[in-house]
Amino acid sequence: MKKLSARRRHPLAAVVVLLLALAATGGLYAAFAPASKAQADDTAQSLAIEEGKKLYSVGCASCHGTGGQGTTDGPSLVGVGAAAVDFQVGTGRMPAQQPGAQVPKKKVIYSQAEIDQLAAYVASLGAGPAVPTEKQVSPEGADVAKGGELFRTNCAQCHNFTGQGGALSDGKYAPSLEGVSAKHIYEAMQTGPQSMPSFPDTTMPEQQKRDIIAYIKTVNSSETANPGGLSLGGLGPVSEGLFAWIFGLGALIAVAIWVAAHTAKAKKS
Repeated sequence: MKKLSARRRHPLAAVVVLLLALAATGGLYAAFAPASKAQADDTAQSLAIEEGKKLYSVGCASCHGTGGQGTTDGPSLVGVGAAAVDFQVGTGRMPAQQPGAQVPKKKVIYSQAEIDQLAAYVASLGAGPAVPTEKQVSPEGADVAKGGELFRTNCAQCHNFTGQGGALSDGKYAPSLEGVSAKHIYEAMQTGPQSMPSFPDTTMPEQQKRDIIAYIKTVNSSETANPGGLSLGGLGPVSEGLFAWIFGLGALIAVAIWVAAHTAKAKKS
């Protein structure tokens, strides 16, 4: 009888032991929590897109179209990605005050939460570059010297050797990079705003972007020594030498003319 009773209790005991083992190892959580978390993430994303669509309808649709398809007053936003929205709206360039050769940076009118919602909605219109993470823009482990080489090769012809900016054609200009956040510099390289070419990861890998950001932050730091005196926008010693040569030579020519004129008068008298 004892053996029979033990056999009848054995299946139940095995189930209890299994449940205890799962609970102890987190198996129950692993079995049910991921689905709940994924569902919560999907719900949060849907809410962000819905709120972003409302903001878009008020502040963006008049130029970019009700569905982001673009109009004669604004380009299509299908496929530009969340990074383009975060850059343009996060720097105050959008919404634009008025059309022109170039949309300038101005005061930001949206909160970061609203910018994230706008970015979520525009990203839902078509796949595009995502907003970079803190790790992607972190200067930790970046090569400043390599970043300087990459910057001088790809960026200096418009932004100046130290990122001070410069004039372009038809009323356009390359803005100064001084004080611009690492995230916005990364997004600009990813998306190519206005006259700037884009540098996707297939063209310029993530590490190279981080090297360039580290260079910009280093060369424009208040702690960086500048032994060159008058920087003339950071163009370097060649421009400073040319400036001194032109004005120095001009002064010498002016003195020579003055001496020659007074010498001729003295001889006549």
